[in-house]
Amino acid sequence: MSDQDFLSGHFLIAMPSLGDPNFHHAVTLVCEHSSEGAMGITINRPMDDIRLGDVLEQLDVNDPPQAMAERRLFAGGPVERERGFVIHRPPGEWEATIRLQDGLAVTSSRDVLQAMGRGEGPQDCIVALGYAGWAPGQLEQEMVDNAWLSSPADPEILFRTDPANRWREAARSMGVDLDRLSEHSGRA
Repeated sequence: MSDQDFLSGHFLIAMPSLGDPNFHHAVTLVCEHSSEGAMGITINRPMDDIRLGDVLEQLDVNDPPQAMAERRLFAGGPVERERGFVIHRPPGEWEATIRLQDGLAVTSSRDVLQAMGRGEGPQDCIVALGYAGWAPGQLEQEMVDNAWLSSPADPEILFRTDPANRWREAARSMGVDLDRLSEHSGRA
């Protein structure tokens, strides 16, 4: 794979046949992808048992705006589930940020959460715990095995589409109707 083929800033859309329960019907934003492996955050698995206000309280951020405190967190993936990530726009100037295309960014430092708790952070945001990781060549092999579709990340799907609809909408944005795909694949 050449550098221009790497999938940073793309959605990975799980094919219906992907049986791994961590990724069944998942949409994952690829944050980094290189010859050394890949890292992404699943964007359509809201958690029911924790809100952003719970995290802000642990950071000693008192009295956050109600709308911010009530935001649901997402299960970002099976790796390091206690580690937090904020997918947001605009990118801003935070301590640990990966900049993607279309003004998207992923920040893993506390300063963005503290700003959000004061009502000063990005309004377009998804906060996730954990991430998905792939060893060198692993994601490429999964693509060859037809486990994933990929498309450029769409901020409207990230921030404006209900999480329950993101899987179908991400595929639909590239002209694919997932209901019409077979759970079995072949090669010609």
